[in-house]
Amino acid sequence: MADESDDTPTDSILDSLYDAVTAGDADTSVESTRSGLEAGMDPLTLLFDAMIPALEEVGRLFETGEIFLPELLISARAMPASMELIRPHLADQSSARVGVFVMGTVAGDIHDIGKNLCNVMLEGAGFEVIDLGVNVPAANFVAAINEHHPDVVGISAFLTTTMPEVETTIDAITEAGVRHDTRIIIGGAPVTQEYADQIGADGYAPNAVSAVRTVKSLLGI
Repeated sequence: MADESDDTPTDSILDSLYDAVTAGDADTSVESTRSGLEAGMDPLTLLFDAMIPALEEVGRLFETGEIFLPELLISARAMPASMELIRPHLADQSSARVGVFVMGTVAGDIHDIGKNLCNVMLEGAGFEVIDLGVNVPAANFVAAINEHHPDVVGISAFLTTTMPEVETTIDAITEAGVRHDTRIIIGGAPVTQEYADQIGADGYAPNAVSAVRTVKSLLGI
């Protein structure tokens, strides 16, 4: 971060927002986001220069054992409050909606941290995200495809024991005859590129950053 004496008002807002998301301080995160929008800042600047880097830093700290799951959860939950303020402004931008993305965690699995981070980053990248939540049966994925006609479907599994549900879901989508109109990416702690290739997924994303990159690549964006 820049020296405080050299900070512009914009820099101060970004610093405050970054620190608030990193600390999981939802109130300050919302206040900083509102201040930035009222000052005429681009919502994508708030997202990509403060909010997402903050989440990435929290992820790094978690991976290196410097923070633990409770801190990770707190930080992840500070982001949606600010996203609620940013989302309407994104909708006003001509490049805001580049595609529709359906996301869900498979049946038997209630983990949602990674899924939620992917949702936030995909929204920031311009996608309309339909979040089916956790413990989602294969039939619900099929129903969502029929209803929303997404460009891409994201299927998440956090547990080794629920990984078979990813393949079950892809098979159900194929059998329902809606696979040819949508692409499928998968992710989650035990998931690998090898597994994605094995079960016929179109892409694999080990984290939220790569999820955006993979989805854009699949769509030729």
